[in-house]
Amino acid sequence: MTHPTSSRRTRLAVLLGTAAVLTTTAMTAPATAAAETPYGTAGTGVGPGIGTGIGPGPVAAIGTGHGQHAGTVPLSTYFTGSAYQLRDTTRGNQRTLDAMNQTGGGTLFTDPDNDWGGTGTPADRQSAGVDAHYATAVTWDFYKGVLGRNGIRGDGTGITSRVHYGNNYPNAFFDPSCFCANYGDDPATGKTLATLDIVGHELTHGVIASTAGLGSSGEPGGLGEGTADILGTAIEFFADNTTDVGDYFIGERVFTDGPLRRMDHPSLDGHSRDYWSRDIGTLDPYAASGPARHFFYLLAEGSGPKEINKISYDSPTYDGSKLLGIGRDKAVRIWYRALSTYMTSTTNYARARTATLTAAADLYGPASAEYGRVAAAWTAVNVR
Repeated sequence: MTHPTSSRRTRLAVLLGTAAVLTTTAMTAPATAAAETPYGTAGTGVGPGIGTGIGPGPVAAIGTGHGQHAGTVPLSTYFTGSAYQLRDTTRGNQRTLDAMNQTGGGTLFTDPDNDWGGTGTPADRQSAGVDAHYATAVTWDFYKGVLGRNGIRGDGTGITSRVHYGNNYPNAFFDPSCFCANYGDDPATGKTLATLDIVGHELTHGVIASTAGLGSSGEPGGLGEGTADILGTAIEFFADNTTDVGDYFIGERVFTDGPLRRMDHPSLDGHSRDYWSRDIGTLDPYAASGPARHFFYLLAEGSGPKEINKISYDSPTYDGSKLLGIGRDKAVRIWYRALSTYMTSTTNYARARTATLTAAADLYGPASAEYGRVAAAWTAVNVR
């Protein structure tokens, strides 16, 4: 399924990507228990047994990538004995392919010296592969290190990613039939859609399919798109990348006329709803995802004016209430537990409220401040 943009744009936006970018990243979090690993920082991504790739035979290696969005980053690659591949054997054998501007197949990226992407501009086709490979590895590390999930399906299998999908195709989507994610290029800028938040969004659709299985329309569809934006945003913050800094916007690095969606005040994209209403299920799922995104922002950060990573936000509430946040780390854990344990294919907003309250009680106790703030944040987006 592809994502429509707001009324300000005629281009398509990022939706449910499936292409499996078998990439790696140097920004990995320690593989410790979920409750012990903060997601605000990432580690080195260099695991035991990974060498330089210089030697007589095949071996996992660490290369240097220059991405359009991520900047200069380390990449987990594979040395075949004669060339390097964008293949990550340390993360489920994830691979990154060049779709060659077609909509089927693709060619595995290879390189003679393990330095990828040239100057990190669209002029070098490898640079899009760098962004996808890196962000896919960050996503793997986020789910494993923070939430204890072993890959998108939870079975240790990596995905395949394809960049340069189609001819100036300004969209991305996750395809469960091939367990892969596909990323096009924006016609206006030439930039790949494989940013940290978009890759995280698309791969989270695979997580949703393997857990709650939220539907694609009505309120379940809105919650599905909201979940993909929530966890995609968490992944961007987790990366702690100094070039693509964490924020509460979606797709802001790709398009010239502003982000596709935002979480602090969803309606500012000209399309989304800030609050639940009785007709929310009749809207397209991206507009209907607004209350879920808004709930998460309010739960994590609170209401009113705030500056995060030098970006100013000012989040309103339906009832004029003033809220304190519990932090992204706790908010992420509550949402993921609700998704993976209590939500189903037919979950609507009212049931999502119950699911997150139950998850908060499980994690922090029914008399905890966290439980009370989950309830208050739902009330603040008119879900009671």
